[in-house]
Amino acid sequence: MSSEHAAGNEDVEPAEDSGADQADQPVEKSAAGGGEERPVWDVVVVGAGPAGASAAYAAAVAGRSVLLLEKAELPRYKTCGGGIIGPSRDALPPGFDLPLRERVHAVTFALNGKLSRTRRSRHMLFGLVNRDEFDNGLVESAVKAGAEIRTGASVSRVEQHGPAVPDRRTVAVVLAGEEQPVLARAVVGADGSASRIGAHVGVRMDQVDLGLEAEIPVPESVAEDWAGRVLVDWGPLPGSYGWVFPKGDTLTVGVISARGEGAATKRYLDDFIGRLGLAGFEPRVSSGHLTRCRAEDSPLSRGRVLVCGDAAGLLEPWTREGISFALRSGRLAGEWAVRIAEAHDAVDARRQALNYAFAIKAGLGVEMAVGRRLLRIFSRRPGVFHAALTGFRPAWNVFARFARGATSLAEVVRVHPLARRALDTFDRREAAEARAADGASASEAGDATAGTGGGDTPGGREGRGGADDGGGDEPAAGGRPA
Repeated sequence: MSSEHAAGNEDVEPAEDSGADQADQPVEKSAAGGGEERPVWDVVVVGAGPAGASAAYAAAVAGRSVLLLEKAELPRYKTCGGGIIGPSRDALPPGFDLPLRERVHAVTFALNGKLSRTRRSRHMLFGLVNRDEFDNGLVESAVKAGAEIRTGASVSRVEQHGPAVPDRRTVAVVLAGEEQPVLARAVVGADGSASRIGAHVGVRMDQVDLGLEAEIPVPESVAEDWAGRVLVDWGPLPGSYGWVFPKGDTLTVGVISARGEGAATKRYLDDFIGRLGLAGFEPRVSSGHLTRCRAEDSPLSRGRVLVCGDAAGLLEPWTREGISFALRSGRLAGEWAVRIAEAHDAVDARRQALNYAFAIKAGLGVEMAVGRRLLRIFSRRPGVFHAALTGFRPAWNVFARFARGATSLAEVVRVHPLARRALDTFDRREAAEARAADGASASEAGDATAGTGGGDTPGGREGRGGADDGGGDEPAAGGRPA
């Protein structure tokens, strides 16, 4: 169905071949429909990306009635590098067939186009996918597990009180262009970084970045040069980096930097493409998107509504990797949504929602905390990261193990004293530099007011709110990164 089709043109009840038993579907009398019976789903999931599809799958395999709502027609293009690291593979449904376009065994690191060096591994580091194929496969897994998918359904809001809600155990999901809302015992918001469900929950972000990307078809000779190898280029803007991900006859080329530097980020992408010798090839798609990282105390639920993935601001702050966070948080959201659907009162629902938040913070939250520390250091000293990954074999080994899923950033800091001491040292230096800068600002403010007889002027600062396996290292040929 086309995404232009109004959701109201479809029947609300599950299709007969969807795997949902209509005879067992709970119903409620419509408050506005003169006694018309409407289905009440156990779980409604908004958004059919990796987080939403994972949530729908988890709830469906638990035997609950699940409706997955998606505003677009599937499959659809999504701006994303499409890197599938070890934690992503581990979180996939059993038997899921990854539609890999490339298997990566080598990474070329560059420092804003200079000092390029390639590291290689005997084992695959990670895989690359096109998001339309990957997301569609996840949705198919959820449908096979018993969920029903409904496209062309644009959610305008959710309501937990009011005339559209028949009782306190029910949430109304209001669709654009449809008079009657969809009813559910629990709702999972997985509707992306500009999430309406996230706004309902009250999700707050403390880091927003702009990613720009181009899908560039290339001749076979160029594609062969990139086969099995990616490029990571530490960029000229604080916290920025670029990448080249090969996917057969197409290269996904992108850059990311803090929001507010749009023109500079666009120049970085243009310069990046130019120095790679790719400026003469016409991109098939050029796109941009914002990635958002949650504040540490941001809520993850409200009443019977949970959020996960980008809608919750769950992604790795340094690399901005989001697929593994979406898959893992989506699975947890689906599991806890089942418990909320079973809750018979607000107290029990609240208890289950708090347990979901605890599960997220105890796992993904710890990883994000380490990522925030790494981003602060990387934004100030990208050369340190480049030197470590290209010249210090233990650092490369950690990177490779992380990519394959053998460890996590949090685990590295926890079990490796050297890594922990390095982070602590950088944190102390940053704090000392911040205090010195604050002192200098206060001194300048005092000098500026001393001759005028004025009072004190407040000052302030603004801030950004595997193993080598015996494989060799080599300089990138011609200075071209992977």
